[in-house]
Amino acid sequence: MNHQEALTSYIAAFVTELVNNGVEDVVVSPGSRSTPMAMVILEHPELRVHIHVDERSAAFFALGIAKASKKPVAILCTSGTAAANYFPAIVEANVSRVPLIVLTADRPHELRDVGAPQAIDQIHLYGKHVKWFVEMAPPEHTVEMIRYARTVCARAASTALQSPAGPVHLNFPFREPLIPALDREDLFEVTERAGGYVRIQPSEWTLSDEQFKQLGESLQSYKRGIIVCGPIETDGFTNAVINLAEKLQFPILADPISQLRSGTHNGAQIIDTYDTILKNENAKRALKPDVIIRFGAMPVSKPLTIFLKENHDVRQFVIDGGAGWRDPGMVSSEMIYCQETRFCQAILPYIEAVKDGSFLEKWEKVNDLTRSSIAKIEEVEELSEGKLFYQLANMLPEGAVLFVGNSMPIRDLDTFFHFNDKSIRIMANRGANGIDGVISTALGAGTRLQPLYLVLGDLTFFHDLNGLIAAKQYEIDINILLINNNGGGIFSFLPQASHPKNFEKLFGTPLDLKFQYAVEMYGGQYDLILDWEHLSSVMNRNKGQSGLKVMEITTSREKNISEHRELWDEVSREISRFLEVEC
Repeated sequence: MNHQEALTSYIAAFVTELVNNGVEDVVVSPGSRSTPMAMVILEHPELRVHIHVDERSAAFFALGIAKASKKPVAILCTSGTAAANYFPAIVEANVSRVPLIVLTADRPHELRDVGAPQAIDQIHLYGKHVKWFVEMAPPEHTVEMIRYARTVCARAASTALQSPAGPVHLNFPFREPLIPALDREDLFEVTERAGGYVRIQPSEWTLSDEQFKQLGESLQSYKRGIIVCGPIETDGFTNAVINLAEKLQFPILADPISQLRSGTHNGAQIIDTYDTILKNENAKRALKPDVIIRFGAMPVSKPLTIFLKENHDVRQFVIDGGAGWRDPGMVSSEMIYCQETRFCQAILPYIEAVKDGSFLEKWEKVNDLTRSSIAKIEEVEELSEGKLFYQLANMLPEGAVLFVGNSMPIRDLDTFFHFNDKSIRIMANRGANGIDGVISTALGAGTRLQPLYLVLGDLTFFHDLNGLIAAKQYEIDINILLINNNGGGIFSFLPQASHPKNFEKLFGTPLDLKFQYAVEMYGGQYDLILDWEHLSSVMNRNKGQSGLKVMEITTSREKNISEHRELWDEVSREISRFLEVEC
């Protein structure tokens, strides 16, 4: 058998197994060395193939699809720096536990380390940022090598999905000629085990009934417990954790990406203003818990993180279905490896309903007071970042997907976006918390989830302008609320701001860009928002339009920080006065 036939059979077997293992989407960045894999992938009738020229944006686009679908997505690129450009998205996928199957083409072994073009060392290129790496054997058409290709593919898909989910990397050395034989009628036919070569049964972390019983009996003995829910996407978790909280009479401090701040579920025990409450020292003393149960990744809120660390003397349970170590403050006393929904459901029968709800009631009263005080942001007449996030729930349609950029937007969301009965799914790249690839990730999610809204700052928007091409290429509907305060607004809240000499040059970094022209270059609809009435009008108009729509909201960094601090000071005074009366 000649080289072309061997190349074709080997790759076709691998691609067939991708489909057998549930892969539906592949994002391809064109290049020469990846030609055989790309051409065969494009031929498979059951794969959705997305072409994205920029590898960095391509990988984030795939990340978004995987986050939305909860299925592994494959990405393919050529050799050299193309593969290096995948790195930021792979880091994000690893930390945020998103399944990606990274396929990099490579020069064959004889062309490595000899000065050949587009040849870099791709062995373990992503280091510990992937769960598994395989240097694939060169293509051959023998029974054993076809089995090898199919087995490695099945292992890769299973490993990417196995909790904690994450990226895997397969490196393919291809020799020339690179053109496969696509005219074969039996291209994707396999001679054995047509439905998949090997099935790998997934497992999940859990505890014994005796362990659940012991934990249940222990937890119900506490009277001042809190449940902290960070970013989490586990199926069935919302109702399960609410049922647990009701039985224990514990408040739930719900991060905006916990999916607990929106929906038709019972929100009575949801505490959504803790970020403001825990800036107040009196509140921290009055609301001190005697036990903490934490689910999901670390919360966005810094005051909450500090609160957890300050309460190192109380018993702290971390429930992690991915068997990780989510404890940067080194305060956990119990690290429990159990799937989060399963934990809540399995422990419930061993807990007798707690009747004393006084601690919960105190949290609820402070939360209600704080929420009412924060509502004063509505009185602001000028365009305001805080007011924008306060009004978001009312402006978004039922069932919307809200993707939020990092730095100030995600923090303003935490402060101002409160519980509502709409089914709004909130997403963000909160693994490595970077500002790169946010547009691309949101658009990837938009291939599966609609209607899609993205809120981000001007630096984040600039950082991923290339990502806008996906909206044009694949006609993805997206509404972007671009907050332009001409620089890095979050630094105004950090200690760097007290050193004004080089603050603007190093941290403020004003860009002075006219984003209208970039939006128009990608065929989008652009609106410069003039006031709140104009924003409402444009938002309503855009609900009936398709494609890329960008609404730019210009704000002042100086006014933003004074507005936030004045509001926090006023709310803090209200909380202190209330606690003086209560206590």
